Amino acid sequence: MKKILLPVDGSPNSDRAVRHAIALAQAVASLEIYLLNVQEPIDAWEVRRFLPAAEIEAMQESAGGDALKSARALLDAAAVAYHPEVRIGPVPETIATAAAEHGCDAIVMGTRGHGGVDNLVLGSVATKVVHLSGVPVTLVK
Repeated sequence: MKKILLPVDGSPNSDRAVRHAIALAQAVASLEIYLLNVQEPIDAWEVRRFLPAAEIEAMQESAGGDALKSARALLDAAAVAYHPEVRIGPVPETIATAAAEHGCDAIVMGTRGHGGVDNLVLGSVATKVVHLSGVPVTLVK
C-alpha cells in the first residue's frame, strides 16, 4: 500500500494539491492519504501570560481543524478515505517528521499557501520541506 502525506492550510493552492491527491487516489486503489495541518507554536509572552498552555493548544487544534475543512470536503465528495491530523510545531520540520512517522512514500503539497511575509524573507515552506524530507515531494501550483 502506498502512503502520501497531504499537508494543507486551507488556501486555494492547498485545495489544488488535494484535487491532485484525489486524482492519484482514483488511479491507485490502495493509496492511503494522511491529511495534515500544522499550526505554528504560540510562544508570545503576551498570550502565554494570560492563557494556560492547554487553552492555547485547544485554540490551535481548533484553528487546525478549520484549516482542514475545505480539504476534508473535497476528499469526502470524492469518496476518498483519509486520516486527518493537526500538529503543532515548526511547519516544514513537522511536515517532514509526520511523513517519516507515518511511513509515507511521498508528500503532495501546494505552493504559496497562507505563509505571509515570512515566506518572502525566509523562503517558502514548500522549499524547506523539499530540503528536509526523505521522500519525494510533489508541489502543486
